Amino acid sequence: MKPIHWRAVWMIAAFTTFLAICLSATACLGNSVREQYQKFEYQIPMRDGVKLYTAVYVPRRASTGNTYPFLMQRTCFGSMPYGTEQYKASLGPSPTLQADGYIFVYQDVRGRWASEGQWTNMTPVVSDRPNASATNAIDESTDTYDTIDWLLSHVPYHNGRVGLWGMSYAGFYVIASSIKAHPALKASSPQAPIADFFREDIHHNGAFTQVALLAYPLFGNRSTGPTTKPWFLPEWIQTEGQTEFTWHQQLGPLANARQYLARNAFWQQTVAHPNYDHFWQERNILPHLQHVRPAMLVVGGWFDAEDLYGPLSIYKTLATKSPESRPMLVMGPFGHRGWSEETGHTLHNDLYFGDSLATYYQRTIEVPFFHHYLKGAGDGKTELPNVCLFDTGLKTWRTFAGWPASGWPASTSRSLRWYLTASGQLSTQTTKPVRFREYTSDPAHPVPYSEASLTAEPDFSALASYMSADQRFASERPDVLTFKTDILPENLTVGGEIKVRLKVSTTGTDADWVVKLIDVYPPDESNHPYLPNPKTQLANYQQLVRADVMRGRFRHSFERPKPFTPNQVTEVTFQLQDVLHTFKKGHRVMIQVQSSWFPLIDRNPQTFVENIYKARNTDFKLARHRLYSDSFVEVSTLP
Repeated sequence: MKPIHWRAVWMIAAFTTFLAICLSATACLGNSVREQYQKFEYQIPMRDGVKLYTAVYVPRRASTGNTYPFLMQRTCFGSMPYGTEQYKASLGPSPTLQADGYIFVYQDVRGRWASEGQWTNMTPVVSDRPNASATNAIDESTDTYDTIDWLLSHVPYHNGRVGLWGMSYAGFYVIASSIKAHPALKASSPQAPIADFFREDIHHNGAFTQVALLAYPLFGNRSTGPTTKPWFLPEWIQTEGQTEFTWHQQLGPLANARQYLARNAFWQQTVAHPNYDHFWQERNILPHLQHVRPAMLVVGGWFDAEDLYGPLSIYKTLATKSPESRPMLVMGPFGHRGWSEETGHTLHNDLYFGDSLATYYQRTIEVPFFHHYLKGAGDGKTELPNVCLFDTGLKTWRTFAGWPASGWPASTSRSLRWYLTASGQLSTQTTKPVRFREYTSDPAHPVPYSEASLTAEPDFSALASYMSADQRFASERPDVLTFKTDILPENLTVGGEIKVRLKVSTTGTDADWVVKLIDVYPPDESNHPYLPNPKTQLANYQQLVRADVMRGRFRHSFERPKPFTPNQVTEVTFQLQDVLHTFKKGHRVMIQVQSSWFPLIDRNPQTFVENIYKARNTDFKLARHRLYSDSFVEVSTLP
């Protein structure tokens, strides 16, 4: 085992948002926080006797007779700094809410940092099962219920209302805590929440997110008891002098990760459950989102490389199964957590989307949401939009009654199919006879998921930016099929889910299928003044709008994988995540199809094996793939 390299610590933190929280917590003491708030620490007992560390910041002006609602965050990343004389540099999700006055509560979840108990990833929901109370079922909902009950009884100066907010993994705790919620929990805002580990974060449609390997120490190493010191970094890997691509390439098959993760509990679980079995199914939060009572503000970023499936699927499920939660959805031109901190110019990769967009969200949506439900009328009659989404092509906010817009009677959306013709043209008409294009996919020479991956050190910088990155580097490869429209005569707005139906064959017995929707800029596109890299030219830029992978073995079932029959035409269907993007007049629409996306996604051996995590070098074989011209990508277009 090689010694720790500090950049690896930075990688882990960036991927999981741990760093951002730690930096905020351990910065020089926030004088404004100390002046405005008094800090208390408690070990709050749960119904089974386990005690959870909880820090409470009470406004100093509360002693004048004012009352305030609670605004709580529950996290597995630590509620530091620890100690009643150590104050956070800032409180809550925004400076406006800190100044507005709330009783801010931070809690370490079970088995993490200063809390007692047993830690588990994505705690399965059990409190909504029949006879749950009789069996003393424990989950995030019951822990939150017990915490709220205790706070109402032991912390003075409150108004009896509680709100929850959290980002990334903490966003999961928000949505999980809102099931069978305490009556005092009135408003919840899951932001970039994880919903299903088999479809996001560490998987994409069952394919392993290989860049996530570097985050496994944080999620898989368990502490021996309550602690205020990091316990997961005694040994790790040496990455200095390597690029992200070369480090993962030199690792070889995923089976070789055992040299770093042999004692990692979560890695052992991942390897033991290569299919969507009970282990993953019970960690899917979506089936439990029925009769959720607290008002919901679901927030995400269109360029969130970690948790895009979560906010979209949670909102849609709430809108269908829990309309009483009055769900709202906000999606902006942000990467992971990008709406939480103002950056002035809002940039992603080489693209500029506007100014002060995080502040716009915070002041016009987030603050009014919590104020209404925790300080105001507390009913569903707000002036806030049901859905507020950023059009990443026109670079403007739009509001909708619901999402997808096609599901609402007032919408005039229509379906549009683009067929992937043998000539490389994206056509709205099928061509007969059916023809094909083919390419060779070689696991020894996979297609990079980002050009930056070839130069950047493995610190997740490429991961953070790939979702809007220039795809010209891939267009030039013989193992990437490219299809495009003619120059658009007018604006074309695509909104909602993107459905993919491929007709394919392969000489192997397994294969991945990556589909990318791309906006091709015109040759006279001028650079904007805030371009991060002055060497970049936006003329002919190929902006990635949305992409995803389908692991072919799961084309019929995620629970029961099935090999391909060599050279037999078969259908592969899946969905890309939602978009709201206007392809402007003078641009083109492009679609790319490929069979590797490395190291975002692990390499498919292209030989069917029972467990890809245990595949050997000899299992990885070159294969010839064919894509037939009756394949299509279907989108919804909006006015």
